Amino acid sequence: MKNHIIIYFAAVLFVFTSSLIAQENKENRFVDSLLNRMTLEEKIGQLVELVTPNSVTEKMLSNGNVSSILGIKDADIANELQHIAVEESRLGIPLLFTNDVIHGYNTTFPIPLAEASSWNPGLIEEACRIAAIEAASNGTHLTFAPMVDIARDPRWGRIAEGSGEDVYLGSVIAEARIKGFQGNDLKSKSSIGACAKHFVAYGAAEGGKDYNTVDISERTLREIYLPPFKASVDVGVVSIMSAFNDLNGIPASANYFTLTEILRNEWNFDGLVISDYNSIPELVKHRFARNKAEAAAKALTAGVDMDMAGDDMKWSVYAPHLDSLIKNKIISEKILNESVRRVLRVKHRLGLFENPYVDKDFYKSNMPSFSERKNTALRLARESIVLLKNENNLLPLKKHLQKITVIGELADNPHHPLGPWNTAPILENVVTPLDGIKNYASKKTEVEFIKGCNVEGNDRAEFDRAITAAKSSDVVIMVIGETREMSGEAASRTNIDIPGVQLDLVKEIIKTGTPVVVVLMNGRPLTIPWLDENVPAVLETWFLGDQTGNALAQVLFGDYNPSGKLPVTFPRNVGQIPIYYSHKSTGRPFNGNDKYTAKYLDVDITPLYPFGYGLSYTDFEYSEITTSKRNYNSDEIIEVSVTVRNTGLIDGEEVIQLYITDKFASITRPVKELKDFTKVLIKPGETKKIKFVITPDKLSFYNIDMDKLVEPGEFTISIGGNSRDVISKSIIIND
Repeated sequence: MKNHIIIYFAAVLFVFTSSLIAQENKENRFVDSLLNRMTLEEKIGQLVELVTPNSVTEKMLSNGNVSSILGIKDADIANELQHIAVEESRLGIPLLFTNDVIHGYNTTFPIPLAEASSWNPGLIEEACRIAAIEAASNGTHLTFAPMVDIARDPRWGRIAEGSGEDVYLGSVIAEARIKGFQGNDLKSKSSIGACAKHFVAYGAAEGGKDYNTVDISERTLREIYLPPFKASVDVGVVSIMSAFNDLNGIPASANYFTLTEILRNEWNFDGLVISDYNSIPELVKHRFARNKAEAAAKALTAGVDMDMAGDDMKWSVYAPHLDSLIKNKIISEKILNESVRRVLRVKHRLGLFENPYVDKDFYKSNMPSFSERKNTALRLARESIVLLKNENNLLPLKKHLQKITVIGELADNPHHPLGPWNTAPILENVVTPLDGIKNYASKKTEVEFIKGCNVEGNDRAEFDRAITAAKSSDVVIMVIGETREMSGEAASRTNIDIPGVQLDLVKEIIKTGTPVVVVLMNGRPLTIPWLDENVPAVLETWFLGDQTGNALAQVLFGDYNPSGKLPVTFPRNVGQIPIYYSHKSTGRPFNGNDKYTAKYLDVDITPLYPFGYGLSYTDFEYSEITTSKRNYNSDEIIEVSVTVRNTGLIDGEEVIQLYITDKFASITRPVKELKDFTKVLIKPGETKKIKFVITPDKLSFYNIDMDKLVEPGEFTISIGGNSRDVISKSIIIND
């Protein structure tokens, strides 16, 4: 019987593999046939993306001078332009329409950093499915997301767009986003292509300054910044975006080592590489290319297939220069052909040759209902909220309080909850924090709103009014933080304290003696030691999108028990940056009794809140870790279990995190690394046994020769609710 089963599965695998090979051969024949009929001008046109739709002319489309257009958000316009390209050009090659669908399209979900706080990849994938079909219904074929840059400097504004500081968590969420956008069938009308960005190490910009230089070792590159991109390639992402930064002296958009040697040759990526906005002509400003013609030659030769051409054709680099570069034999037409082939391949995979037009009738009958989209947005928003402090169980609040005062400009503004990079939001769908509190509080509760002060600036005109209202209230909810414009691209900050006089207002309200809940709205970790020391309850809500107010209110009033965990470390002050949990050991680790150890004179070396941290309205107790044995061979799978008990009084979701430490190695290794996690609902008094599987790859690292392997020795397995508070067990790996 066993042999029959083996033969059956072998036959199934053979049929499946044969089918894939046949599909690939069919695709290659189609693309090669088309490529062989193209003129040089038409080939160059396939490498040009325009980002200002108004600059596109009918002549450009009919001549095949444009391959892709960024920013079309209207099905009728998309179909009109597509009709010219398909029906009036010589070869009828369809256009590729792109957009920045970063955290939703019409339905705005939490910013990616907030979504990462949910530690719920399945729910993130669900949100991306909704974003994909909404975007596709308006003409989008490909989104410039997900951003998979690892970011360990909260001064960098674009930390808001990624999944935080950790390699494993970032890789898992990258896979989830790509699966959500691309679905099970790229040619489906409810799928769009994804683009992993920014290749590579953009998140390591010096000083947290956007677009800045990056200088890191190859070991750091391979261990920290490349893995989320490798995970993206492995899950089938159709495109990669090259970054703005230089990397070890070579701009990322002309880096042959990363774009060709690693991405193409090592990983066998056969999809499309597109430059970031204007990053090819910026090779001149990097002083890496003498002029735009040389920039074009270096970028194409390195492996950038498509030129995102800035504002219009005047910024284009490939269009005006590739013809002469090829005719003068500065670059070979073979290199050009490979890039064109990749562009055509992606268009074929997305089904554009068969279905170039937006089928509006399809979306009328297949669009998820508004209630479905709203429900997903609400679930993801509330799971993204992190409870940082809850002294004396101030939260959850009772719904039947006599009076609640809500203070803060951010509490009653539908603009800011959308966060940076919202695509096509519907403003009337946004539920502000004030709206949510009013929705969930008792009808008998008076809810008074006072702006108090602006997010930025020094205006204290409403301080006295806010103080007076606070004195007559049962509780004060203060919504403070950043405006949405203070995070995202080109939004780096050297001071990540709470801006303006918001903290001064909090201090005055605390003096009234009325219990205070601080709700943070921001796109990066902030330095908030005073809040941690003096405010009884603090919630990190980030920018939660459309359902901000309802999600917040459900947490405030106990309809939902917060389960979010930080995907990034919170420093005590900016001087600790960079600070992250998976740091290396030093030769002089901190010892409080010894002067000459790794420490600061003026602040504790520990973070304010560690990676993976987040409180609940209940408590969880972890038991001893168990394994089947202590000694394993290097190629064995290790099964690990731990029991977790809810010792509190209400249902709670816990994110159970598994970390591994290689105790001694041939190179220095991080003090611990996240290697697995699971999110589990546990009822009061219930105990659940949680099982993890550690594969050899999770124990491996790059040795001194840059070979990835598992070294024999002692490893520590640590499990807990955050990176700091864990229980541990040692195992031995033999040769």
